[in-house]
Amino acid sequence: MRTTLNRDERGVRRGAAVLLILAALAGTGAVRAEAATRALPAGCSGAAPIRCHYAVPPGEYDVTVSIGGAASAGRTEMWVEARRLMLPATSTAAGAGASYSFTVDVRQPEGQPTGQGGNGNPGLDLRFAGAAPQVSAVSVSPAPRPLVAYLAGDSTVCDQPAAPYTGWGQMITTAVRPGAAIANYGDSGESSGSYLSNSALFPALLAKVRTNDPVFIQLGHNDKQTSASAYRNNLTTMITRVRAKGGIPVLVTPPVRRLFDGNRLTATALHVNGVGVNLPAEMRSVGAAQGVPLIDLTARSKTLIESLGPSASAQLFLRSSVDGVTDNTHFSQYGATRIGDLLLQSIREQNLPLATYLR
Repeated sequence: MRTTLNRDERGVRRGAAVLLILAALAGTGAVRAEAATRALPAGCSGAAPIRCHYAVPPGEYDVTVSIGGAASAGRTEMWVEARRLMLPATSTAAGAGASYSFTVDVRQPEGQPTGQGGNGNPGLDLRFAGAAPQVSAVSVSPAPRPLVAYLAGDSTVCDQPAAPYTGWGQMITTAVRPGAAIANYGDSGESSGSYLSNSALFPALLAKVRTNDPVFIQLGHNDKQTSASAYRNNLTTMITRVRAKGGIPVLVTPPVRRLFDGNRLTATALHVNGVGVNLPAEMRSVGAAQGVPLIDLTARSKTLIESLGPSASAQLFLRSSVDGVTDNTHFSQYGATRIGDLLLQSIREQNLPLATYLR
């Protein structure tokens, strides 16, 4: 949601936002009275980036921010928790402001559920970065009953704690309107079997699923020695258990690796594993047999990567010259954004539960 505010409206919004923040922080420590008049909202400090912290328990929260409004032009992007992008770099003219709203999932640990890369800070963390970040108001309140879209996946999906590694689940958050939140339970190194059995992963996710919440399941990168029957059984078990909770399972075939033979991707890139199992084909078969919606991210990413070719496609992955590491499986921020866009396109085309909440 975006609205342009005049100077008086900005003053009213700023005052109201500070009051909401003070209410949200009641009982978490003394807040000085002069916080209402200082340049940054209560709970925020720094300049580039500006960091804000709110001591709220795990759950879903509606967050509204006002950016700009300073004497100079601004260029601001907003990240939450473990590098989830909510607002791409956005320009504001000198003396102008804009307001944006989101629904944010807060959990602990805030990044990968098994704590890989660290547990982060309890509560809600916001970070305003960019060439000239500006924030004039922040309000935080519990979301009454949002749709929560759960992501069950591996390192190509998860909230990667440190750049340059980026999961597509960290980038699709920019497209989601308030009233829906992305709960990313992706975790590095997980196969379909390990994800299903680890109490911090599928069982933890399943415990939170409510009626009509979609659960997007993308596993396969690490099923390198998994048999066809085991892979199918693992996926079917997840589908059955999500449905038993009233959730809506959605299968997502894994995006390709960047491994070329000439101008075409290899069988390994297309997830034919070490024991000859074509994992995307098995997932398609399970989806058809179970009547489950399926997003064919393998096919869509294959088309994208092969259209770019061996050279240009490198920018979607990690390059030694830019990132300090060469990695043809994991995405750069740009690559995660492009792959996430393919997923969002499929959600819209199939009118999946999250579709009505996409910008």
